[in-house]
Amino acid sequence: MKPAGAWPEAGPDALAHSARLVRLIAERIGAAAGWLSFADYMDLALYAPGLGYYAAGARKFGAAGDFVTAPELSPLFAACLAVQAAEVLAETGGEVLELGAGSGRLAVDLMRELARLGRPPERYAILEPSPDLRQRQQARFAAEAPEWLDRVCWLDRLPERITGLVLGNEVLDALPVHLVHWQGGQLFERGVVLAGAGAAFAWQDRPLAGSTLAEAARNLPVAAADYLSEVGLAAPALVGSLAERLVHGMLLFIDYGFPRAEYYHRDRATGTLMCHYRHRAFDDPFYLPGLVDITAHVDFTAIADAALEAGLEVPGYTSQAHFLINCGLLERLHALEPGSLGYIKHTAQVQKLIQPSEMGELFKVIAMSKGDLPAPVGFLHGDKRHTL
Repeated sequence: MKPAGAWPEAGPDALAHSARLVRLIAERIGAAAGWLSFADYMDLALYAPGLGYYAAGARKFGAAGDFVTAPELSPLFAACLAVQAAEVLAETGGEVLELGAGSGRLAVDLMRELARLGRPPERYAILEPSPDLRQRQQARFAAEAPEWLDRVCWLDRLPERITGLVLGNEVLDALPVHLVHWQGGQLFERGVVLAGAGAAFAWQDRPLAGSTLAEAARNLPVAAADYLSEVGLAAPALVGSLAERLVHGMLLFIDYGFPRAEYYHRDRATGTLMCHYRHRAFDDPFYLPGLVDITAHVDFTAIADAALEAGLEVPGYTSQAHFLINCGLLERLHALEPGSLGYIKHTAQVQKLIQPSEMGELFKVIAMSKGDLPAPVGFLHGDKRHTL
């Protein structure tokens, strides 16, 4: 639940916006005979046109938003990512397709660094479901890198054929997940209902059987008798869709999560669902729908399995720390003048990117590929595919 004590207040317009989304979700619950799966609730809370968290205009990224992602934290993140991207582009001669480009920070920095490396793609495509974020990305390119605007385009749907690099940074964690409750040897799906006569939301379990979700849940290594966790069907489905379209190249996803054995460990008996609002993290997804981000950690085993089933290879899986170091992060840092303000600033940023207590170990990087490609540089050391 939301912590007690001091808390950023939402203004009248924001509260009115959230109230509109609450009414929409309440209508959907009524239309679904009084019970809505959490996956459907999460989809509406994040992506309902004009109202969902990612579909509306609230500031999300950076110090003024709800959280800070690695590209906003340091330009060294994009600089290292460009090393892996350039390797793929050199082999495929293709393009970059970024899924959910957020503030556009990564796209701008990556395009600049690829140009510096002599590998600017002919096209940098961005698939962005949020009209507001798309406008912000376009404005950022116009202000900071107008020379590349003729190579950047925004898509409304996945292209039919993809050659090159598909990139997703903190995309999989924002895809809807189902909540499954293992209790007394039985399976239940936890969904959302209306509490009382008002529009307040509450949890309600119902038996789960005879579905793709039930089959997926039965195959998970859950040992505890009373266990609640997420089962993501949307993320593996996305990987399958991308695999169908990938002609030659690589899918590269960066996100926080675990391999399956860690994800469904008996000590993680209440799941990984987390919400973010003004740099506060809490676990109540019913708080201010539309103003709050809702995420779940990624089951990377499910992602790898989906790739393999779709005919892709999985040439690498490692921590963010190992990936960035393999791509030259420390060499870039050491190239700065020791003791300078830039060195001190970048040192602090690097610590956040690679320290196990920060982003270094919790965030993972997975590569999935089709066609002949060299062993990816980002996974030369510290590969953890044996844990998938």
